[in-house]
Amino acid sequence: MTLHKDAPAKPAQGQPCNGCGLCCAVTTCPLGRLRFWRMNGPCPALTWDDKATRYVCRLATNRLTRRWIGAGIGCDCSLPAG
Repeated sequence: MTLHKDAPAKPAQGQPCNGCGLCCAVTTCPLGRLRFWRMNGPCPALTWDDKATRYVCRLATNRLTRRWIGAGIGCDCSLPAG
């Protein structure tokens, strides 16, 4: 999957998520695995938000789902940027 040209650069691991989309482009979180029955990305819930100029998750619609996928906790993607 090619990420949007205006996507922010991937933050360092452990830093706050900035919506770069890399993690969801390569794998599917536990919630996405249940919803879409797939293990690898790109996750179908990964959506580009033109107004915010970042990727968002269509499944993270409430506090419980955001908590389950770790939204806002920090970047857990060990892949290098690029």
